[in-house]
Amino acid sequence: MRTILSTSLFLALFFFMFSCGESEATSGAASESGVHEVDIPELLKRPEALQNTAEWDNTQSGYMQMSSALRLEDPKAIEPRITLAKIFINEARVTGEHGHYYPAALKMLNEALELNHAGARNPNLEFDALAAKAGVELSQHDFQDALATAKSAVSINPYNAQVYGAVVDANVELGNYQEAIAAADKMNEIRPDLRSYSRVSYLREIHGDVDGAIEAMKRAVNAGAPGYESTAWARLTLGELYRRYGQPEQAAAQYETILQERPNYPFAIAAQAELAMDRKDYDEAERLLNEAKAIIPEVGYYVDLAELYTLQGRDEEATAIEKEIMVMLQDDVDSGHNMDMEYATLYRDQYADYDKALEYMLKEYRVRPDNIDVNRMLASIYVKRGNMDKAKEHLEKAKATESKHPELEELEAALAK
Repeated sequence: MRTILSTSLFLALFFFMFSCGESEATSGAASESGVHEVDIPELLKRPEALQNTAEWDNTQSGYMQMSSALRLEDPKAIEPRITLAKIFINEARVTGEHGHYYPAALKMLNEALELNHAGARNPNLEFDALAAKAGVELSQHDFQDALATAKSAVSINPYNAQVYGAVVDANVELGNYQEAIAAADKMNEIRPDLRSYSRVSYLREIHGDVDGAIEAMKRAVNAGAPGYESTAWARLTLGELYRRYGQPEQAAAQYETILQERPNYPFAIAAQAELAMDRKDYDEAERLLNEAKAIIPEVGYYVDLAELYTLQGRDEEATAIEKEIMVMLQDDVDSGHNMDMEYATLYRDQYADYDKALEYMLKEYRVRPDNIDVNRMLASIYVKRGNMDKAKEHLEKAKATESKHPELEELEAALAK
């Protein structure tokens, strides 16, 4: 059951008494007891495997402090709303509960911006809210709005490195690669750190410099503190680079290090499952995927299991988990997440329904026609459908940055037949 969590008996009793059955309105009116009625999204209980960390204790404490600041002190306070949004963003990353936390974060951030506009309009709070909002929009694959929001933040404070990260990411997803490079250069000029190095790595890979991408991601890992989620994510990405470009032993070493520094990190466990799948150790892959999905409900784990069941001829199990995947994808869509590319991948790889896959990818292409990943995906679908002229057209666009992604070679080989 999802419950509001507490770190002390007083706060637990307080929120039990005053948060149940709250109105959706955020009027801020105080009851006779002096408690203001403020609609604050709940903090979901983490899966048991993710609870035994100081980070979780700090998260609960921060949530209670910010909620108390709004309900007991000032219901129109802006900063507590921004802090709550950041807590929700972090929990979305850690727990995979995107459908709950990203809308919750946007609610808090939009309220913060509205309140700031209605008052003295503090530029620091405006910047903080916009920078966080751009990150949420990126996570929901709303790339055009994310870029606009990030640029608004930059116009307020052009000396903050973090917001340039959002500019980089949005431009990459939209296929504006030169603009992304310029933003990454600015980001590294201001503050070379884990976030900056990771953007350099991604852009180097996009432009075919695989060794440079690996070197930059190593710098990102070394710039982070062991055990932190951000460091684990950077090391995971480093492992993925090794795996993608034919160095599975190096990838395995990175995943093992993650789990030593941050036990029960589900993304590393699932990455180990992918290595097991590569070597056709399906029993081990299934064990690891079930372990990962027992920690968080990440749809990718279910997709990998569906593939595994199909490979083994376990059709009933594959059909059952495919139904779960569709429910999970729809949940993301209902919470404002653009899942067109995920649907296209599922229809291409799991269902071999290339017409349906194409339908979803054309929707994505209309939004970001210059993105090399979108064009690579379209090329692969057209190859599957036997439309080689269209496949060649999109393959050329996918090669525009001189990427060395392994799938490009596979597509070229298929078109050469």
